Amino acid sequence: MTENELGKIIVDAGFKVHQRIGVGILESAYKACLFYELTTRGLFVEKEKEYPLIYESVRMPVAYKADIVVENKVIVELKAISALTEYHHAQILSYMRLSGIKLGYLINFHEPMYKNGIHRKINGIL
Repeated sequence: MTENELGKIIVDAGFKVHQRIGVGILESAYKACLFYELTTRGLFVEKEKEYPLIYESVRMPVAYKADIVVENKVIVELKAISALTEYHHAQILSYMRLSGIKLGYLINFHEPMYKNGIHRKINGIL
């Protein structure tokens, strides 16, 4: 399955979660629900996937944790906050760059209109 095909499934699963539990829940609850939705669709999904940072000859074993990684092809970073900042956008782009993953989604479940909380990020050409 391509990154774009996975992206459609991720957005659809997120919509279902948003529709069912609404706004105002903790990020950890959205993460658990989205993880459930994606796995029930037959996808290989990892939650809190750890990635190292390698700087020159120094390897930092757990430099960061991606909220959700789908099929080792798409990173999903979840938020449940009133407003995203440039830091949040930079965060997912950094995760993508360091992992080599080309497609990412920054999803803020706190937005009343789900579509306003979805931010698609690309690292390279898909």
